[in-house]
Amino acid sequence: MNIELLKQLRTSVVLTGLLAGAMTISACQQKQEPEQSLEDNISEEQSVPMSAEPAEPNDVVVDTPVSDVEEDTVASVTTGVNQMSYSCTPALAVEATYKDADKQVVLETPQGTVTLAKTNGDAINPEVFNLNTSFDGGEGFIQWRVAHEDRETGVMRTAGADSENVSTYECKTSQASENKTAETAA
Repeated sequence: MNIELLKQLRTSVVLTGLLAGAMTISACQQKQEPEQSLEDNISEEQSVPMSAEPAEPNDVVVDTPVSDVEEDTVASVTTGVNQMSYSCTPALAVEATYKDADKQVVLETPQGTVTLAKTNGDAINPEVFNLNTSFDGGEGFIQWRVAHEDRETGVMRTAGADSENVSTYECKTSQASENKTAETAA
């Protein structure tokens, strides 16, 4: 074969290879898409992938003893329960928990804890609560009469088996006692 023919053949093979390579490269390039307008973005519904697993809870667990937070804890009850503290004469401390929906009052004293039922219906002033046993659960009675719309004062009458020997206590809420002291000091 002729050297001149070989050189031409080699040149045409190289040019054909370069042309094929250029076509391959241009075919692999991505075409640039036209930019979408804001209206197109708004009109398209955006799909958000969802998980079948439940979301993680946001509960925060604090490992603190109750004694460290019990003074800072305030409980509010909105179901007709009202707690009040009374100082009585002769000396007696009474914690009263009024359960208005049940028409009851729970009295806590050093003598014991009792639940009395309201006996004068829907009357507001005075409210009268009775129990036909004594603090120890034996024969006797306990009566709690509370006056004023805010239940500021109360009278407790108690008797054991000897119903002739009745003890009477005149009671005022701690707040009413503080207001009375402030008035007499002024």
